[in-house]
Amino acid sequence: MRLTPIMQRYIVHWGEMGSRWGLNRSVAQIHALLYLSSEPLHADEIGETLGIARSNVSMGIKELLSWELVQITHVLGDRRDFFTAQRDPWEVIRMIIEGRKRREIDPTLNVLRQFAAQLETDRETPQLVKERILGQLEFLETMTTWYDSIKNMPRKTLLKMMRLGQKIAKVIGE
Repeated sequence: MRLTPIMQRYIVHWGEMGSRWGLNRSVAQIHALLYLSSEPLHADEIGETLGIARSNVSMGIKELLSWELVQITHVLGDRRDFFTAQRDPWEVIRMIIEGRKRREIDPTLNVLRQFAAQLETDRETPQLVKERILGQLEFLETMTTWYDSIKNMPRKTLLKMMRLGQKIAKVIGE
């Protein structure tokens, strides 16, 4: 696959961003390549285009499949697996958010809930520490409840809500 300079920069940048989101850089670059590609690609094409080892491509594809950011497809007359990426940018970001929530926020919430239950009878932990832990739990529960309520909203409704954000804050006096 021939990459233009902009495509190359996009792939490099997406790799940098992916590493900040908890993905290996080459995994994020594989995703970027598949996202930009107009046709499904097989592992050898991905490796050749990005200059990464076939084993890294295989591991990267497995990771992207677990995030549900890529799908396996097949081409008539070819026994190899081909890969495509979700092309809808809203869905890509939603999947990244959902994956991060599942891997990072949900386990943290579970631990904070355990701490909260233990803090009810704990007499050693200073009150200030208890308040901080419970405040963090309240914040994360509020955010996840809000996220769960909006994640399946129709895109039009969500977009209207996002655009109204500042206006709503002014109306409620914040």
